[in-house]
Amino acid sequence: MNIIPFLQSNQLGEYEDKLVDLYMADAALNQTIPDSIRSSTEWLLRLVNCFYSNRIEGNSTHPKDLLKTQEKDRSQADEVSDDSLMELLAHLEAQIKAKEATSAITNVSSQGFIKGLHKSFYQGLPESFLIVKDKNGNVAFDAENKPLLVKPGEYRSNPVQIGVHVPPASEELNQYMGWFESSFDPEKIHGTTRVVAAAALHHRLAWIHPFQDGNGRVARLLTDCYMRCAGFGGYGLWSITRGFGRNTSAYYAALAQADKPRQGSNDGRGVLSDAGLIYFTKYFIDTALDQVEYFSGLLEPRKLGIRVDYYFEMRAKGGLPSSSGESLPLLKIAARDIYRLLLEKGGMSRGAIIQHLGKGEQTLRPVFKQMESEGLISAKPKHDVELKLSTTAVEFLFPQLW
Repeated sequence: MNIIPFLQSNQLGEYEDKLVDLYMADAALNQTIPDSIRSSTEWLLRLVNCFYSNRIEGNSTHPKDLLKTQEKDRSQADEVSDDSLMELLAHLEAQIKAKEATSAITNVSSQGFIKGLHKSFYQGLPESFLIVKDKNGNVAFDAENKPLLVKPGEYRSNPVQIGVHVPPASEELNQYMGWFESSFDPEKIHGTTRVVAAAALHHRLAWIHPFQDGNGRVARLLTDCYMRCAGFGGYGLWSITRGFGRNTSAYYAALAQADKPRQGSNDGRGVLSDAGLIYFTKYFIDTALDQVEYFSGLLEPRKLGIRVDYYFEMRAKGGLPSSSGESLPLLKIAARDIYRLLLEKGGMSRGAIIQHLGKGEQTLRPVFKQMESEGLISAKPKHDVELKLSTTAVEFLFPQLW
């Protein structure tokens, strides 16, 4: 296969130092984040990934609508009829399955894993989601003049063109994907080179375009999985997909650079431009660093504590709306003390919280009940009270997240 899979570190110049900075920033974030909100923050980041990955593909769903679906139980969520929301919920499920499936590092670049990502997104969606449309939004037809359908988890059998780029013919996909599987096996790649490989993996999969549709979402899902296997202990507390989606034009422009054919004898040895891949790899590293720094600032305990105080003080005054714009009910200021205590100490029994705060059980019982009903805490019988990120609090505790 006459394609350079990924760059060598010495082609990156000063970006070799940036790779070290990226690992150090991730390690600092991973060490700083309170364990009490780690799982809730990872839940929130799945929503962020979902929103941005689908916005890149033209889904205009507002984050508030996505948050509202999280306030419903699963049976109600299954009844969602809005096509855009249904697409986002399918993407959420695909992320959960992807993380669960990333149990062995050898699986991540395999064809079976990649097909599984595609299948987990499309499987269960109505047939209307599987109908392929051309660049003008019209239904595409196959050789038998039937509407062309996406086949979940199966490579395409028809030619495609993405802008000026014509991906490999369908009969060549098995060969290309076999090369992809072998070239990006993370067990064969070590150290900071795994980030360099992650950048190239993202582009090369998009360039091969193995599926009839959904390639962008699959590439971003796969990149998330690959970054977890690249030694980033804090991945899931930050997301490169958010960086891609914050500036879609820059994302597409960087991919287009890596799409370029080789520009003469000094531009590498493969059919694709080394200079173009260098451009995309540097963009990828810059985007990752920007996101780690953003989330490090957002989750810094002191600053987070200030925002927690502000949120609960405003709630005690009745001064905040819900995600749907309705006024939130008053919440006693004791809720702030409970939340701050759980943020600092982690899960605690009701008795321990009551004793620590020095307040009567009669006083705190209705506060516990309201906080649980709003999703601010989990307070199951015979279990410790644990912190949660309520959908009503997300926009205030995590400003500019969207």
